Amino acid sequence: MQVKQSHATALLTVAEMARADQAALAQGIAGERLMEAAGRAVADAVRARMPRGAVLVLCGPGNNGGDGFVAARCLREAGWPVRVALLGDKAQLKGDAALNAGRWGDAIEPLGAEGLAGVAVVVDALFGAGLARPLEGAARAVVEAMEARGIPVVAVDVPSGLHGDTGEVLGAAPRAAVTVTFFRMKPGHLLLPGRLLCGETLVADIGIPATVLAAINPGIFVNDPALWLQHYPWPTLQDHKYRRGHALVVGGARMTGAGRLAARAALRAGAGLVTVTSPPAAEPIYQAATAGLLTEPFEDIASFKRVLESRRKTVYLLGPGNEATPETRARVLAALSTGRPCVLDADALSCFAGEPSALLSAIKGPCIMTPHEGEFARVFAAPGDKLTRARRAASESGAVVLLKGGDTVIASPDGRSAICNNAPPELGTAGTGDVLAGLVLGLLAQGMPPFEAAAAAAWLHGEAGSAIGPGLIAEDLSEALPSLLRRLKACAAALEEGGPGALLHKP
Repeated sequence: MQVKQSHATALLTVAEMARADQAALAQGIAGERLMEAAGRAVADAVRARMPRGAVLVLCGPGNNGGDGFVAARCLREAGWPVRVALLGDKAQLKGDAALNAGRWGDAIEPLGAEGLAGVAVVVDALFGAGLARPLEGAARAVVEAMEARGIPVVAVDVPSGLHGDTGEVLGAAPRAAVTVTFFRMKPGHLLLPGRLLCGETLVADIGIPATVLAAINPGIFVNDPALWLQHYPWPTLQDHKYRRGHALVVGGARMTGAGRLAARAALRAGAGLVTVTSPPAAEPIYQAATAGLLTEPFEDIASFKRVLESRRKTVYLLGPGNEATPETRARVLAALSTGRPCVLDADALSCFAGEPSALLSAIKGPCIMTPHEGEFARVFAAPGDKLTRARRAASESGAVVLLKGGDTVIASPDGRSAICNNAPPELGTAGTGDVLAGLVLGLLAQGMPPFEAAAAAAWLHGEAGSAIGPGLIAEDLSEALPSLLRRLKACAAALEEGGPGALLHKP
């Protein structure tokens, strides 16, 4: 893990963000200066993204409210009509929040839904990411009234009521048009439903030096190419097909489309050779799928094990189209017993429902699991939010867990995890998960480390989906890869030469 390079994409938990604040203060950066910068960033966002009109700033009793007082003052200085409503008593404010309430120097209204009349924009500075209990009383009433009236909201740090670590709603939370957070995003900005409630999320530099991250050593990241691009297995002139890996896809007898989609994706991802092994009756279907595919039949578990004996086949994918049967279970256990890298998807996981220990105890070598929520629940009983569940499952299994969805999470047994923010809704259609499993397989076959291979595959999957957009079917994804990979390779070359650090995010 290259920590220094990864810091650009780090996500900070609420506790880690508090440590970053404390580290900045310890370096002599005044809290007053940090709050002033935060409030100005919020005011700048309002001025740049909201129609000019009456602004109501809702201030809470802590530092989030202090940011709101600064934003109100800055907007007033810019000529905007601004009012402030406070939850609680001004006399109870402390520290920098009390200082900036005093600097506001104008009327402060009590918080109430009636104050929303005639308001064009609300700045939500009630509670930040550290809120640990459900909204209640006046705060909840105002949030619900804002939602009912459809008033545009600019949220400070997170929409009030949103948990910064989990993305879960604590009682109620407004749907913001813009969220302004500081220094680094938090997991809750990307995990659903938080991602939907935050709107456009802006990360403001308020003067906390990036050097504070070295001591924090964050382990959660945005799934951005900066996280894994240095490990990407670009072919060289010295490579040949065997050096680029020989991937084996275990194809199903009836649902052959899944295996074909996965195999083609593995080829597009760069695997040197891809073989589909299947029951003999299905072999002609796989032979006709793509000219570059190899096929090899098996009759039973004994002949399947003979397929696995070939040392040239370096990595296996099981699950797509396999059906949750005892035969699939036996093949999964046989593949895992070799100790070679395995990708387990779909029915390769579901066939262990009710007896997950049989699967987890069989993992001998590198393994990546790519379940959706239903498949995950059949193997892991882990409660909690999505990030916590994926991380616990990775720790328990010793496998990299890629838990799919609109907020796909990739978790490694070593504690690292990444959250995807580029998956379009069009990916929610049949076969796209098979393509993703094939991409993971193709990258793993070329020697990319498991965590990085899973993260890169998920990012490519999302970017390809965004490039296609409405009308997407699973077959489109592999065909979108060549142009996307050309751009990614050009970006990698620019970074290697010391060029701009910004990596592509949208096609």
